Amino acid sequence: MEPLKENISSHKHFIFSGFSELGAMKSFISIPFFILFMVSLFANSLLIYVVISQRSLHSPMYILIACMASVDMSLPLLLIPNLLLNVLFNLRGISLSACLLQMFFVHFVGTCQSTLLFWMALDRYFAICRPLSYHDHMSLPGFLKFVIPVLIRNLVMILMVVVLAGTLSFCLHDVINHCICEHMALVELACGSTAINSLVGLMTVFLVTVFDFLCISTSYVVIFCSVLRSGKANAKALHTCITHIIVMAVSLTLVLTAFLSYRIRNSLPAAGRLFVSIMYLFLPGCFNPIIYGIRTTEIRQHISRTLSSCLPLRTVDCC
Repeated sequence: MEPLKENISSHKHFIFSGFSELGAMKSFISIPFFILFMVSLFANSLLIYVVISQRSLHSPMYILIACMASVDMSLPLLLIPNLLLNVLFNLRGISLSACLLQMFFVHFVGTCQSTLLFWMALDRYFAICRPLSYHDHMSLPGFLKFVIPVLIRNLVMILMVVVLAGTLSFCLHDVINHCICEHMALVELACGSTAINSLVGLMTVFLVTVFDFLCISTSYVVIFCSVLRSGKANAKALHTCITHIIVMAVSLTLVLTAFLSYRIRNSLPAAGRLFVSIMYLFLPGCFNPIIYGIRTTEIRQHISRTLSSCLPLRTVDCC
């Protein structure tokens, strides 16, 4: 039997089969995804433009919000074109090297979402609990002390996930039950043991997403306790904190739901599991700029002015 195993070749090209069980209805999946894609591009582009163009928004908190918008916009750009080509034009092939490259970018950018929420929590902590040293910690040299180690952690963990996936032998079949190269969707095609891959994937979830969540939660608990002890009505600061908490809760819920969907996949239809695993990467990019735009007063006012300034131009053009 050993010689036979040695002669089995590993697949180097794969085919995406996402939503194939829907048959002729598969093309209709493109409609909601395309609408959300356009909403994400417009909302995040507008948010980035407002923060860059308004000097009053050139503070650490708003710059971090603009960075979050950049991350939220890049994920749909990585996901949706590939998905639309799949469901509309049946272009479903991808090489192993391209698959691993796509996996790296999708998951690395995904880790930056929770990392940015962690940095936002630090910003609020220094602004509310240690205001006298806020500019020292949130200046570029001071802030890099928090940025660089976390980015290195994300890079190392995602590289481990991708490199380990690249060492597997894919001799079972070459059909990926997804529209993108998601880690577990590729790993489940391997014919050997994938225990290490599952373990490293689990470690990545806990060392990145769960660790960031615990740090964020601790930061906000300290913030609320500090405000309550001081007796100061810092309504504006707390309002901003609640906005970050809403975004964090939505993101974490989607990530954990997608993670658990692969662990209980026998209880979920394939299309449902695929939809959840796409939404956890895609939905934050649609809703985060809307949440920040509605709940952050300064951003909301500048967005209203920007949009209202465009309306007279359209009226003149029509006349």
